[in-house]
Amino acid sequence: MAQVLLVVHMLIALALVIIILLQRSEGGALGIGGGAGSGGMSGFLTGRGQANLLTRTTAILAACFVVTSLTLVHLTGGAVKPRSILDQPPAAPAAPATPAVPQAN
Repeated sequence: MAQVLLVVHMLIALALVIIILLQRSEGGALGIGGGAGSGGMSGFLTGRGQANLLTRTTAILAACFVVTSLTLVHLTGGAVKPRSILDQPPAAPAAPATPAVPQAN
């Protein structure tokens, strides 16, 4: 279950990156989306219509990304307390080896 969800999570992340890169930049001519007034066309993929579609898609993918992230944390035991080596009791030191004393015959 966790592996399938991880694959879905990675696909959502990839789609989110692609959708964000497709959006027109607010600050300059860095985006791929083109200018606001793209001819006299009015319809679905005009400048404003495309921006609304991409914005909604980004919001939906971001919500799905958060949900899959939280679900993965829950499935993989994210609530388990991490153990530290400092919390473990110290091990008893090994007894020094005593040299064998030769017996006199």
